[in-house]
Amino acid sequence: MSRTAGRDREATRRALLDAAARVVRERGVSGSLDDVARRAGVSKGGLLYHFSGKDELLQALVVDRLERFRAAVLADVAADDEGPGRLVRAYVRVTIDAAKDAAAAREELALIAHLSTVEAVGDLARQDSRRWREDLREDGLPDDLCALVVAAADGASAQPIWGDESSAAELEALRDRLLEMTRA
Repeated sequence: MSRTAGRDREATRRALLDAAARVVRERGVSGSLDDVARRAGVSKGGLLYHFSGKDELLQALVVDRLERFRAAVLADVAADDEGPGRLVRAYVRVTIDAAKDAAAAREELALIAHLSTVEAVGDLARQDSRRWREDLREDGLPDDLCALVVAAADGASAQPIWGDESSAAELEALRDRLLEMTRA
């Protein structure tokens, strides 16, 4: 299969990561590189040009997801919020607002569940968790309050995997209460 006309290196890489996410959601980590390449509209050789193999592709997929979440949180930090907890508040808003789309949340959680079976992925996730703990700890809130608020937001974001679809109003009320707790 030839290179897709007009697609640059980054666009091809993005297409491969998006295709890998779809394949992993549907088939787990045993999905083939051929499937990923086909869905991305590239040859297997084109895929291997960007990623040396399945392990590298899966790790890149995890790093991409983690970096996209971090970028969303950092972009959500309010410029006029200079008090302690501003990063925690952005984390809460992004995390809970993502749960409003229960179908998309279920898809993302399914992807994470499949990826978490790969040892190297677990290592990347643990490194990212440590980084978040450090960043959030430096945000100025008491450690116990920060842990409580973040755990509540993370829990709310995981509800759709169990079929518990809170309404947008319920999620907004929870979000607002958690935000209020960080300002007290």
